[in-house]
Amino acid sequence: MEIRDLALPGAKLFVPTYFDDNRGYSTEAYNDKTLTGCGIANKFVVDYECYNEQAGTVRGIHFQNNPHPQAKLVRILHGAVMDYIVDLRKDSPTYKQWICQELSAKNRKQLYIPSGYGHAYVTLEPGTVVLYKFDDYYDRALVRAIRWNDPDLRLGWEIKDPVLSANDSGAPYLRDSDVNLTVEANS
Repeated sequence: MEIRDLALPGAKLFVPTYFDDNRGYSTEAYNDKTLTGCGIANKFVVDYECYNEQAGTVRGIHFQNNPHPQAKLVRILHGAVMDYIVDLRKDSPTYKQWICQELSAKNRKQLYIPSGYGHAYVTLEPGTVVLYKFDDYYDRALVRAIRWNDPDLRLGWEIKDPVLSANDSGAPYLRDSDVNLTVEANS
């Protein structure tokens, strides 16, 4: 597996090795020892699958506040997304900076998102299926969202009329959010 560090601290791109033949393919999509070997000590406890009917569907910017922030490992089972991560740790030197990566069933890449970051994506194809691994359980009292088009973040969305949930379209801007993520608490 090829592992690439990304521009935000702790974020990594995984490119698994696939073995293709006349039957299809096989791959080791996840291996705890591989992650541990590159400094990721998270133990993933939940898999979450998300189906997106239409291209242009935006989900996010989502995160879970302290004391139970979540790290994620994201991959695409079908279709494609442009995936965004945003540093929401107020004491971080990269606070409010973001990066994006195209993830698809075709390119087979996986994105590791450390806790302390917001996560969002826009689907590039109809019928896109996203699989997340989380290292902590969902806590309704701590789940938060930031408005997808927050002018203080200026994510590089290339979409004018996204498909949004009521929750995401009504999410607060970062300046109005109660985000409490910090570097030390999320290291």
